Amino acid sequence: MGNRQIRYCLICTCILNMTRKIKVLECIRQGQIGGGESHLLSLVQNLNRSEFEPIVLSFTDGPMIGKLREMDVNAQIIHTEKPFNIGKWGQVKQFIRSNNVDIIHAHGTRANSNIIWAARSLGIPVIYTIHGWSFHQDQNWLVKNIRIMGEKYLTNKSDLNISVSASNQQSGKKFISSFKSVVVNNGIDQQKFDPNRQYRDIRQELNIPKDKILVLFVARFTSHKQPISLIKAFQKAVESNPDMHLLMVGEGDERLAAEKIIRESRLENKITLQPFRQDVPDLLAAADIFVLPSLWEGLPIGLLEAMAMGKAVIASEVDGTVEIVQHNKNGFLIKTIDLVNELARSLLLLSQDAPLRDSFGREAIKTVKDRFNASVMTREIEKIYTTLYTKQIEKNKN
Repeated sequence: MGNRQIRYCLICTCILNMTRKIKVLECIRQGQIGGGESHLLSLVQNLNRSEFEPIVLSFTDGPMIGKLREMDVNAQIIHTEKPFNIGKWGQVKQFIRSNNVDIIHAHGTRANSNIIWAARSLGIPVIYTIHGWSFHQDQNWLVKNIRIMGEKYLTNKSDLNISVSASNQQSGKKFISSFKSVVVNNGIDQQKFDPNRQYRDIRQELNIPKDKILVLFVARFTSHKQPISLIKAFQKAVESNPDMHLLMVGEGDERLAAEKIIRESRLENKITLQPFRQDVPDLLAAADIFVLPSLWEGLPIGLLEAMAMGKAVIASEVDGTVEIVQHNKNGFLIKTIDLVNELARSLLLLSQDAPLRDSFGREAIKTVKDRFNASVMTREIEKIYTTLYTKQIEKNKN
């Protein structure tokens, strides 16, 4: 082939790269709709489809997959519930290659651990969004240090790390000396979570009286989210204010323990349990108070969704949550040391003070509108995609 032909081929390749859509593989650990999954849905929904073609790989099935396919997104499953599952790496590599992926965006530790080898072997850039670290304070020394080593490996091997909050970033730097990231706050779709819209009557559906102060918990039933502590706190609070009702929505390994405590405490007529649901805006519209008593958080999307709907919130004083909630201004922050008693006091106070709930709700809407907008978040991530893709093209030329 002559020099003129080579130059012509290079020009054609450059033009093709500039005009075709950038294929971004979004990877997530599960198809159930939790915080990271809601983030992914919002990101994909707001992506500029004239420039980007999203493909989604989930490592378990769930309602998120159906939602993505309704949005005309190629969403597929390679099933594994294990991190660093070497037995799946070859299948992941084949999936990436067959879909001609340009960039990989891994959401969470488990997703990244199962795509990083394939991505590196194919020379495809990886973005790693840390929605919350896999290491935390309630683990024993050995488990925590193994998790830290795993995160160090993943963050070093990724081309770019995204922290969802400044405190999430600082936690990484504290335990991983080599850690670097950019901060991109989670954003909420304020058309979907709009308190002025009409919503279904969830209270009627679940036989919850309209005159009850409805406390809502939407999260996984795991020790991380502290559902058992919430039930114990609610039991204390409802003794002083029987006009409260608790609605808990989610699944997880503490679900059976929660059901047992409710039965033993004879709270069946005061607490309603529901599995994971996709109608979160309808649930929030029915609620008066939203509670998130987690032991740690990256930047909790469920909390932001509740605030976007103008709900009074109670949340634990941890990590990214403190970047959202200002105590006594747009919600209550509670200590995790005496969680049950702190939570019971806050529930009782808010349940008996309608003007305070209204004040918190107004401030909450303003907080989300000003600082946690899905469109702004997506534009920032699109810039990252474009920059990384351009660098990869230049690298391939050389």
